[in-house]
Amino acid sequence: MDASDFRRIALSLEGSEEGSHMGAADFRVGGRIFATLASQSKGYGNLQLTPEQQADFIGEQPDIFLPVAGGWGRMGMTHIRLALATEDVLAGALHTAWKSRLEKNQKAGTARRADRKNAPAKGKVAAKSSSRKSRK
Repeated sequence: MDASDFRRIALSLEGSEEGSHMGAADFRVGGRIFATLASQSKGYGNLQLTPEQQADFIGEQPDIFLPVAGGWGRMGMTHIRLALATEDVLAGALHTAWKSRLEKNQKAGTARRADRKNAPAKGKVAAKSSSRKSRK
C-alpha cells in the first residue's frame, strides 16, 4: 500500500473529505480529522485512534502499527507502515479511525445541543434570583 491507496480508502468512507493540516493531507468526517498523511515521507499514514484501539492494533500487528512519538501517541495517534499493510488491514484501520471520530462527533453534537437548550435565549438575560427580606 502507499499514500494513494490510503487516500483512496479514506475518501471512500461515507462523509469523508480531504483537507490540509499544517501542509499535510488530512481526512475528516463532520469537519474533524480521523487520519492524515503527515508522515508520508517516512512511509507512514497516521490514524486518530483511542489509546485502547491503538493498543489492540499494535498488539496484533506490531510490525505494521506503532504509536506516534510523544504526547500525540499517548493520546492514540498511530502510524501505519503503508508498505507492510495489506488493503484489508489498511481499510480496517481507516474504518476504525473514521467510526471513532464519527462517534465522538455525535457525542459532542449531543453535548452542544444540550448546552444550547440550557442557555438563555439570544437577547434574553437569565432571571436573577433575588431574596427580599421581609420587614417587620
